[in-house]
Amino acid sequence: MADRPLTLMAVHAHPDDEATGTGGVLGRYAAEGIRTVLVTCTDGGCGDGPGGIKPGDPGHDAAAVAAMRRSELEASCEVLGVSHLELLGYADSGMMGWPANDAPGSFWSTPVDEAAARLAELMLRYQPDVVVTYDENGFYGHPDHIQANRITMAALALTGLAQKVYWTTAPRSMMQKFGEIMREFGADWEEPAPSGDSSGGSEGSGDSAVPDIGLPDEEITTWVDTTEFGGHKFDALAAHASQSENIFFLRMGKERFTELMGVETFVRVHDSTGAALPEDDLFAGLR
Repeated sequence: MADRPLTLMAVHAHPDDEATGTGGVLGRYAAEGIRTVLVTCTDGGCGDGPGGIKPGDPGHDAAAVAAMRRSELEASCEVLGVSHLELLGYADSGMMGWPANDAPGSFWSTPVDEAAARLAELMLRYQPDVVVTYDENGFYGHPDHIQANRITMAALALTGLAQKVYWTTAPRSMMQKFGEIMREFGADWEEPAPSGDSSGGSEGSGDSAVPDIGLPDEEITTWVDTTEFGGHKFDALAAHASQSENIFFLRMGKERFTELMGVETFVRVHDSTGAALPEDDLFAGLR
């Protein structure tokens, strides 16, 4: 421990996920002198092209989109003070049920063991104390998010590293408020399905059902106050402005955005420190 800094590794699926889900903790812990390592698994090629051109539409160039999104990702990391960015480079699999799911080189079609071995190499290099990724449903059922969970947990099993492991989540109380604000700004929003009903499609899939997302507040183990870094998170998200799903957040302005997004929440799924729950610090028990 003495010969290296405390290290946080966040494993995300696409460029922009780091800002949406963990921009606050990445910014906060970087400012506290903790080494922050971001692993982005896909190239984001199924994102929107210039002018909002959607995948499958004439003129959508996945390679050009991937190049654009890499530049945006690097800008986001600079805003958040991320120490190290690692790109696994798999092709974006698109939403569940898209033809891109099974395309050669897509993240979803890559054997878990193969991708986990690559991630394990990065874990051995950086020796993370804390690892953060998605839950087993990828938070909302996106195949690349699900795959990120699978390879992260497999890599942790291979290496035996990380004293603390977390999955990102959202409190149901916040999801309700989030829906109210979305409707206030004129965005379409459907309430998440009742608990246990996760048969709905992912956003952008054309299926009007919404998967069960988030957790009851009492099931969340870790509430990290990142209010001081709300502006950083907003600016990191703004770096990904080519993606239409981010435009809604940017409409709010920094003050309203921070009010809604100033606490990041997690479920602790592994701990060797004995830190008491609930906790307000991913590094509780480590410093």
